[in-house]
Amino acid sequence: MITKIQNLLKESKSTIEKTIKSDQITKNLNEVVEIIFNAFRSEKKILLCGNGGSAADAQHIAAEFTGRFFKNRKALFAEALHVNSSYMTAVANDYGFEKTYSRLLEAKGVKDDVLIAISTSGNSPNIINAVHKAKEIGLSIISFTG
Repeated sequence: MITKIQNLLKESKSTIEKTIKSDQITKNLNEVVEIIFNAFRSEKKILLCGNGGSAADAQHIAAEFTGRFFKNRKALFAEALHVNSSYMTAVANDYGFEKTYSRLLEAKGVKDDVLIAISTSGNSPNIINAVHKAKEIGLSIISFTG
């Protein structure tokens, strides 16, 4: 068991080292920071979606923006779209789970808001539909997949 843990830690360290050395990843992360910074500067919202563990990640990210991350500052508007369980179950029941996020974006999203879509597989129909709806409304889209 110790060896397995050590191997997982070595793999994680290797991934971090590759990330640090990658100019493309650095460029992409810088672009993400600029999109989010510009949205907040323009008093726009960050809306997040994901399923399972990705939903937990979305909720955590939203909490860091709205709460305190590194320093005391003004609260920033960020919301994980799945946190209203009554909404999620009603829309899933009436329209199907694949429409849960796109309908909520239709209600809450406005041009120049930001959608952060998280999907491990990159194939979740409700996340894909949310991205399509976000494009239709005019949101900036940041996705974490794979």
